[in-house]
Amino acid sequence: MYDILRLTGTLSKQLQRNDLYNIESDSMVRGTMEALQSFRNTGFASILPKVSSFCQTHKINTLYIEELYIGARSRKTTKTNMLHFEVEIFNTVVDMQLTEYRDRFSETSTQLLEYMGALSPCDSFAQFDKSKLLKLGKLYKYDFDDSDMIDLEGQLEIFYHSCIKDERFTTLKGISDLSRLMVSTGKHRFYPLVYKLIKLALILPVATASVEICFSKMKLLKTDLRNKIGDDLLNDALLCNVETKALAKVENEKE
Repeated sequence: MYDILRLTGTLSKQLQRNDLYNIESDSMVRGTMEALQSFRNTGFASILPKVSSFCQTHKINTLYIEELYIGARSRKTTKTNMLHFEVEIFNTVVDMQLTEYRDRFSETSTQLLEYMGALSPCDSFAQFDKSKLLKLGKLYKYDFDDSDMIDLEGQLEIFYHSCIKDERFTTLKGISDLSRLMVSTGKHRFYPLVYKLIKLALILPVATASVEICFSKMKLLKTDLRNKIGDDLLNDALLCNVETKALAKVENEKE
């Protein structure tokens, strides 16, 4: 469990950073899943000597790994201790982690992060990829119809070549900086579809996080003791819990 938490804890801390770019988060998620898969394949053989050494140091009785496993009520089984601890415990625990990561970070969601990362203006648009951005536009069918997609391809091409030669766009740190500079320079009027794509890329993480926060708070509020709480009361309680920082600034006289 220490080795598993060491891998997953690193990703958890990094995803909470405010300055983490989408392309970095996508890379970290994939890297963590590959590290967990590698740990599943070779991890048991590496931790077994550590466990044996720990038991010897603290004078804890150990089982002979090749003996038959004794299950509940001291009944012997046809499987060895090695099979029980490696396959039924170690592999099962790691598989649970991998399944949770695959459900949480599906192939579609990781591809979405990758497509959004192609908008990053860092290092003079080093991650820019028109094909990925067109795929991102196709995901928003209600915002980009077939005619818009044709225009978007042309706008992306001109936008890229105009920005890489503009010194004002060479030192940007993220998509939010790009959107602000486009407005201040008036480029959002010349490339409206590119600007719409940027706005969607900025809104998506915030909207997703807001929904997750609401569901997390709802699990705390709507307990077994409050399972009959009404919608209006639940909505008010959620609002107070989600917007605690904003409510803390409101004076009691104005409530």
